[in-house]
Amino acid sequence: MFGYVRPMKSELKLREFDAYQAVYCGLCHTMAKRYGFLARFMLNYDFTFLAMVLTPSTDQPRTCKRRCPAHPFKKRSVCLCDDGFEVSADESLILAYCKLKDDVADKSFFRGFPARIITIVLRRAYRRAVANRPEFDATVRECLELLQVLERSNSASIDRTADTFARILSAAAPVSGIETKDRALGQLLYHIGRWIYLIDAWDDLAEDARTGSYNPVSVRFDGRPEEHRDSMRVTLKHSLNLAASAYHLVDFGCWSDILGNILFLGLPTVEEMVFQGTFPKRNRIIPVWSGEEKYFRN
Repeated sequence: MFGYVRPMKSELKLREFDAYQAVYCGLCHTMAKRYGFLARFMLNYDFTFLAMVLTPSTDQPRTCKRRCPAHPFKKRSVCLCDDGFEVSADESLILAYCKLKDDVADKSFFRGFPARIITIVLRRAYRRAVANRPEFDATVRECLELLQVLERSNSASIDRTADTFARILSAAAPVSGIETKDRALGQLLYHIGRWIYLIDAWDDLAEDARTGSYNPVSVRFDGRPEEHRDSMRVTLKHSLNLAASAYHLVDFGCWSDILGNILFLGLPTVEEMVFQGTFPKRNRIIPVWSGEEKYFRN
């Protein structure tokens, strides 16, 4: 995942932002506890969203104050929603590792060298995550293999490539046994995944053109994507509308307002920034208290 799924901080109430930050910190601590210190560096905004989706709560979450390497002198609030956070930590590690492996396969030796080193370091942690979530890992690897086939064939179908990636995120939703809830969660994550794939493809147009890498948007529009901006905005809007419809079918309890902020304000803001060319492309894996908060103020 790529760090596009962010809230608009200026529209969050203070307690909501504190809760969001506590979720981020809680997931960070959970990943470190389960997979070691280096797993913290795989964390980003998208995984924080996933943790809230997978941990719906009717009550205010339990929190405590803890120090961490990023803030050794001041304790910060940490959310203690253990079960859902463990699922999210496992799936986040699998997603991050498989994305790194995909980068190694797609890039030249030197451009992919940093990702190659990180995958070697995280290999043992990845195997533990696979032992915890074997079905999810199988789905991720199956979809990424299909994506590689589509990329190598220079597929011009953005629907097929986006669908393949979206099924990865859809598989992250655990089965609760409540059919309507499971279907709604699956659809919410599916359409967020589709939106992520397409917005990332548009965001990478210039870099992919420079390096000669496959880009589904560029191929679909015969190398003239700028002439089809409106068409892309329509399909992105369609995915967000369907994600919003699924969101309204699930009671997310104390997370509802924050998730609503992300869906209805944060994602459209990110999309607008990407199309304007102002979205920060560096430091995709960053803490919520970093300087990039300024990009989400009015």
